Amino acid sequence: MKKVLIFGATGNTGAYLVDYCLDHLDHDEYEIVAIGRRKTDYFTRRGISYHSVDITHFDDFEQLPNEGIHSVIHMAAILPSSMEGYRPEDYIRCNVMGTFNILEYCRRVAVDRIVYTQTIRDIGQHIGKGYPLRHDMPRHFSFTGDHAVYVITKNAAVDLIEHYYQQYGIKRFILRLPTIYAYTPNEYFYVDGIKRPKAYRLMIRQATKGEPIEMWGDPSKAHDIVYVKDLCQMISKTIVVDRSSGFYNVGTGSPVSLRDQIEGIIQVFSPKENPSVIIPCPEKPNARSYTMDISNAIEELGYMPQYDYLNYLRDFKLEMEMNRYKDLRI
Repeated sequence: MKKVLIFGATGNTGAYLVDYCLDHLDHDEYEIVAIGRRKTDYFTRRGISYHSVDITHFDDFEQLPNEGIHSVIHMAAILPSSMEGYRPEDYIRCNVMGTFNILEYCRRVAVDRIVYTQTIRDIGQHIGKGYPLRHDMPRHFSFTGDHAVYVITKNAAVDLIEHYYQQYGIKRFILRLPTIYAYTPNEYFYVDGIKRPKAYRLMIRQATKGEPIEMWGDPSKAHDIVYVKDLCQMISKTIVVDRSSGFYNVGTGSPVSLRDQIEGIIQVFSPKENPSVIIPCPEKPNARSYTMDISNAIEELGYMPQYDYLNYLRDFKLEMEMNRYKDLRI
């Protein structure tokens, strides 16, 4: 039995990945092991092996399996969107030292491959320039602002993984992520360390109540909107693919304009008898605009997005109604 270890299983996307792998990987060939920092019995109650591990403490790894590990999925990280205030040392401890500890564990137990989720911010200076973002673009990011140290540490993690690939032959797959949309009861995030509402969640709440929705800036501005279950699909394909390495953009390749985003939210969430109206606000700031080039993921992994924008919204609404990961959310 090949073990698949998912670090970050208690996070906003990790729980979805555990379920996706259980549903789509061959149960006779693969065993899922969930790993997170939080103490919880959520997974064990469902018959899934779970270990509480702080990746910054190497001694914690002693409780993990030491044989039969095929894949390590590394989604554990400290993110600016969840950081109140500014503590750059947390990025270094988790994103760099934590990744080093995971890699040392991989080397020690002869893991076949590691899959790592990189941030789109590593090419952040290319965003909004009017051309698709390719997987092989060189790094081009800002060395200023609240995201700078975060991006530096994520880049360092990718470089460490590359070292272990070249030095020790651990297969490596890097996935570059834009915003991944997944239902969680938390409707807020942090910008420059200050708590703010997520714009799309505010729009969903307004649509649900039939309230007016402001449309800021240029309504034709468009960007890739990626549903968590398509991210899970790509990760699952890196687990089974017969390759030694790969670097892939996670995306749909079909950007959605701001107008279409808001109209879709109204269509799916507004009461039919009292739909929200759109209030144009062209004087307000524009949204970011970008398209993820996913051509090599299609060719090398057989990846094909399953959720267009409206299907994502419909499934998001179902997940909202079920709230099936409520026991994992703080």
